[in-house]
Amino acid sequence: MRARLRTALIALATLAASATIAHADSGTIRFKVLKGGWFIGASGGSGVLSFRGRQYPLSIGGVSAGLVFGASETRLSGRVSNINRPSDVAGVYGAGGAGAALGRGVSAIVLTNEKGAVLELSGRQTGLMVNADLSGLAISLR
Repeated sequence: MRARLRTALIALATLAASATIAHADSGTIRFKVLKGGWFIGASGGSGVLSFRGRQYPLSIGGVSAGLVFGASETRLSGRVSNINRPSDVAGVYGAGGAGAALGRGVSAIVLTNEKGAVLELSGRQTGLMVNADLSGLAISLR
């Protein structure tokens, strides 16, 4: 009897999870981030989420640790998927990376937060920046 109950509960949980994913939607996002650092870096910026015909202002902040030297401005835009409401974009996104920019460069990244929102971004980076670090990026609705 317990095995049947457990199987039924697992099936119900799977069905509920797939129904939530099936209703997930997508939108577009664009933002500008200024980053600077000397071993420990900080970043901040702002942007806009476009979702279901409305625009939502965003605040961006973050820290990085590792080899960080210089300053840069990055403008990213792209698609955000697997969200049900604008607040699903808010959260912490983590990344590890390495790179260098002198003048202008191109960047692309895919990030996921704790709510399952997926950002697929590309854009341009301007400035002098050398990094091999772990970064955290926090996005919040204003």
